[in-house]
Amino acid sequence: QVQLVESGGGLVQAGGSLRLSCAASGLTFNIYAMGWFRQAPGKEREFVAAISWTGSTIYDADLVKGRFTVSRDNAKNTVYLQMNSLKPEDTAIYYCAAHEKVSLLRSATFRDGYWGQGTQVTVSS
Repeated sequence: QVQLVESGGGLVQAGGSLRLSCAASGLTFNIYAMGWFRQAPGKEREFVAAISWTGSTIYDADLVKGRFTVSRDNAKNTVYLQMNSLKPEDTAIYYCAAHEKVSLLRSATFRDGYWGQGTQVTVSS
């Protein structure tokens, strides 16, 4: 059974930083691309960043603007999202996702992949 478990969310002031983690189990981690999405109240889930099994990264450039960095540790079956210079508009539930094809992780409507349960990030002004 595949499980993706996010952690590291919380409450932070604007300008602060958080590091999200997503621990994966039940899949061959080092052949899966991993992604991060977020969903704010009343909004659709949106793509944030993804990383291929080789370490190539993709970002939503407008959303991230150089503030976020995605990385992975295949030895620990874990993907990370380092978030700096956080803004109140970054407030959302952040979800981890896994798929064999990194190109499909650009959209939240992908099939044949996996989702974590999400972790709340709240940025106060």
